[in-house]
Amino acid sequence: MCGICGIARFNDRPVVPNAVARACRALRNRGPDHAGVWESADRCVALGATRLAVLHPGASAHQPMCVHGGRYTLVYNGEVYNFRELRRELLTIGHEFFTQGDTEVVAMACAAWGAAALSKFNGMFALAFYDEQSQRGFLARDRFGIKPLLYAEADGEVRFASELAALKQLGPLDSAVDQTALIEHLQFGYIAHPRTIFQAARRLAPGHYVAFDAKRLEAPQSYYQLPVSSPSDGHDYPDARGAVRRTLADAVVRRRVSDVPIGAYLSGGLDSSIIVSHLAEASGQPVPTFCVGYEDANAYDESPYARLVAKRFGTDHHELMLTEADVVASLPSILDALGEPVGDSSIIPTTLISRMARKQVTVVLSGDGGDELFGGYWRYLGHQSLDAYRRLPGFFRSSVVEPVLSQWSVSKSSRFGNRARQFRKLLRASSSDALARHIAWSRILSPEAEVIFADRAMAAACDERFLRHARSITADTGGDDLSRVLRLDLLHQLPADMLQKVDLGSMSQSLEARVPFLDHHVIELATSLPSRFKIHRGQRKRILVDAYRGFLPDEVLDRPKQGFEVPMGELLRGPLREMFCDVVSRGAVQSFEALSYEGVQEVFDSHCARRGEHADVLFALLSLCWWNRSQ
Repeated sequence: MCGICGIARFNDRPVVPNAVARACRALRNRGPDHAGVWESADRCVALGATRLAVLHPGASAHQPMCVHGGRYTLVYNGEVYNFRELRRELLTIGHEFFTQGDTEVVAMACAAWGAAALSKFNGMFALAFYDEQSQRGFLARDRFGIKPLLYAEADGEVRFASELAALKQLGPLDSAVDQTALIEHLQFGYIAHPRTIFQAARRLAPGHYVAFDAKRLEAPQSYYQLPVSSPSDGHDYPDARGAVRRTLADAVVRRRVSDVPIGAYLSGGLDSSIIVSHLAEASGQPVPTFCVGYEDANAYDESPYARLVAKRFGTDHHELMLTEADVVASLPSILDALGEPVGDSSIIPTTLISRMARKQVTVVLSGDGGDELFGGYWRYLGHQSLDAYRRLPGFFRSSVVEPVLSQWSVSKSSRFGNRARQFRKLLRASSSDALARHIAWSRILSPEAEVIFADRAMAAACDERFLRHARSITADTGGDDLSRVLRLDLLHQLPADMLQKVDLGSMSQSLEARVPFLDHHVIELATSLPSRFKIHRGQRKRILVDAYRGFLPDEVLDRPKQGFEVPMGELLRGPLREMFCDVVSRGAVQSFEALSYEGVQEVFDSHCARRGEHADVLFALLSLCWWNRSQ
């Protein structure tokens, strides 16, 4: 695992190598073991990399890596798990190898097949490859966006980096904020590709590459499309259960390849427990597992379930039991390290558990992706629940249920308060269009909180843009409404939110996180299954639960879904209140033309008085203003 960066000029002027060296220093957290910079003979291209040594840790595998007498150069962030199979294929066509790791295989594959090599890789990666003889190269990102790649075209050159902070070191970057990205950040809690917070910088889409030559940067091109699957009732359910188990087991085994210690996050939820079960099954010694718990917030504490799984599989289990004071004390350093606004407060426990894990291992396996593939989130049940509610008499709904619901104190920290919050969110959706409903339920910004915008029409316009995008990426894909919304979350929200959070949180601690659920074999199997295998009679993740019944503890299989969260709502009402008011000040808010300070205060006051639960958007505002003051 590494951080990568570089510059390619289109006007025959030499690059400034010190700029690439500066960017490498900004990426040191991603690669503390080595840093290197390579320049082309004409000095029009410079590539940089920092290395976290995981496979073949010796100096011969350092980057930038040159092959075929220096004609081809690669900088590469990630792991390709099928590199041994590719190595054998390349040997048969005459390529010679000098290392045992995957970086040289990736370089040789790109030299042999060009961008066509990308579809052969099973793994996670962001890379830049350059052919000095033809003066052509390309940037690329893995199929599902596990690893990040940002780029900007300015001053007759293209610059790229793994993180926004490093991109800024490569040369002047127009600091104008992308207003659409700003609104998206506050509306949904993330900024999706191709946007970043800056107008001048873009994020390469998953499954895409962008080529360049000595004169220009070409338009991004797709090298992978999730197959169009029309889930069929022809599947045999018992056979499908077995296939899910086998495919996930294979994906975990592939991700065990490592020359450094490896462990797993273990939240106590179904997905991480599945990963740990297969990792333990394939390992000859106790697997290190890592869990976050809360000493003073029982509603958020999953550690008892994690202990059950750890005991079942004999893992070397480590717990980090946090207090409110721990979260508050850690927040400034976490926000400082992000380099861009992040609207998901689970970046906090992700970073803290990664810090603990890094003391024991260099690689961890994570359960991300299981919810989007198998129907784990409550909003996937929302369509059935809303239809059932609307079958109640209209008078009863409007005169009894909804008035009572509007007066109920809401909070994620209490069972009934959280149910009231979820039900209020459910009633936001008035459309009969499944995608429009899904977008309404995906928002972190409630309708009453739209007052944070100087013009409330901005929120509606953001919804419309998202709906058009959702329709475009789910059009002609077959399947029912559930299949469409799962596909949307897999291709849109997952890389922008969850994977971004895990990458930033883990790599800030020089820890590599691998994601078995996002093996393309697992994804292609899951997307081929009918919806009734995933959600059935109110049960989410039906096929996962049934596939692992008798293998995982029943307490884990039958427990309610619980997010990997911090008690941000209560923290903002208490220990973080002063910090929020200091950071999200009038001056800070008014520096963004799209925002209303009075509206922000109204939402904050409503949250503190428990008239609404606005923790998510308030954290997004805090992250935004914290980032902005460092610009």
